[in-house]
Amino acid sequence: MSIQNPAPPLPPRWFIRSAWAGHKLLYRVTRLGLTRPVDGRKAGILRLRTVGRRTGEPRAVMICYFLDHPDGADRPDLVTLAMNGWAPSHPAWWLNLRANPEVEVDTVDGIARVRGREATGAERDRLLARFDDHSGWGEVRRYVAARPHTPVVVLSPR
Repeated sequence: MSIQNPAPPLPPRWFIRSAWAGHKLLYRVTRLGLTRPVDGRKAGILRLRTVGRRTGEPRAVMICYFLDHPDGADRPDLVTLAMNGWAPSHPAWWLNLRANPEVEVDTVDGIARVRGREATGAERDRLLARFDDHSGWGEVRRYVAARPHTPVVVLSPR
């Protein structure tokens, strides 16, 4: 009988949520906190702006991402994971994005209009493997395997 390698321990959920809330507040007050990803070294941080699927109100969240350059594309896609502090449920921003995929992101390079979608099949496998190239993500595939389903989200320029 083989034993699966469990996901490494995480900080408490309240700590993870507090850290992201603090980061969001830092950005709102100072406009600091966005970073550019460096291929093979670190993930970047962007601010994703969605519309609430029930309220119609604007929503914003800070998320990590990396760039993917699909064949023939003029501009790279931004790739992230839809996780909710690693809780089993999906984050609200992902549910909002599925309801209305036309969104905006704030990056170090400015504001971009993007269209979000979930990567599937071979594309999902390829992109999920690339998370290992960005420090700060830790052992992503082990965390992903410990959850019921973690969407790999592609934000493509419009």
